[in-house]
Amino acid sequence: MAIGLRLALIGIGAGAAAALLFASVLSGSLLSVFLFYLAPLPIMIAALGWSHWAGLLAALAAALGLAVVFGTFFFPAFLIGIGLPAWWLAYLALLARPQGDAQTLEWYPPGRLVAWAAVLGAVVIIATIPQFGSDATTVQATLKTAFERMFRVQFHIPAGEPLIIPGLGEASGAIDLLVVALPPAAAVVTTATQIFNLWLAARIVSVSGRLRRPWPDLATLRLPPATPFMLAAAVAGALMLPDLLGVCAGLFAATLLIAYALLGFAVLHGLTRHLQARALVLVGVYTAVLMLGWPVLLMMLLGLIDTALDLRARVAMRGPPAPLS
Repeated sequence: MAIGLRLALIGIGAGAAAALLFASVLSGSLLSVFLFYLAPLPIMIAALGWSHWAGLLAALAAALGLAVVFGTFFFPAFLIGIGLPAWWLAYLALLARPQGDAQTLEWYPPGRLVAWAAVLGAVVIIATIPQFGSDATTVQATLKTAFERMFRVQFHIPAGEPLIIPGLGEASGAIDLLVVALPPAAAVVTTATQIFNLWLAARIVSVSGRLRRPWPDLATLRLPPATPFMLAAAVAGALMLPDLLGVCAGLFAATLLIAYALLGFAVLHGLTRHLQARALVLVGVYTAVLMLGWPVLLMMLLGLIDTALDLRARVAMRGPPAPLS
């Protein structure tokens, strides 16, 4: 009874924290956007540190609290968009099965967690599409209207006047680009934040001494064998399927490519393991990705190449360089 009450209190407390982080975006400040993306974190901490039941209760408590304060729409919105994906990833992270003797456990592979995060990132955005329309044309028209309204408010352009932004000129081309790029970009951000929150939650729980599974080695991360086929099918679907089916396939392609970007970082960690300048190389690459953005494409390419050629195994066969005499 005492254990059940403690788990309930932890779940409710974590749910309250998640709801506050989620609701902070209503303030409109720049910091609130960062806090909003941390909303899964308390749920994952509760699940990883105590029990997946505590995590599930946290997701339900947060959704219920938001529904009571802001309206019933927020109950399914929070559960589908944040609560259940956060709980599911934490639940999978704690799965294990006996290996060899009963005292050795094989934990759920980190690569499969990354693949799940990619799938969930696409599913979350797909679930929001009906809010904008029932076909691709309507969705794009709705997004275009929203962007035009946002630009008019931002730059104080009255309705009916040409949408010309000072210093940039006509904004219609930029809006058309945003309309096309927003769905896959949102799916990518959702995937990346889920992975980051899971990593941060595991770090926090590990520091507290409550993390049951050993900390994985990033350099050994490998995606499931079916991932290349999933990516190929998603890319083919994005190019060939009509209307919203093609849009949805494109979302899966975008999130799976982010999974390959993370694999690229794992390959980089593995290939530089025996380099004396390893720290400098890693800091340089991470800084370039954070500051410029586009180098992440090189990480995607490195992940794809490693999938085809197994670069880490080839380097490992050569062994570490001989020490200098």
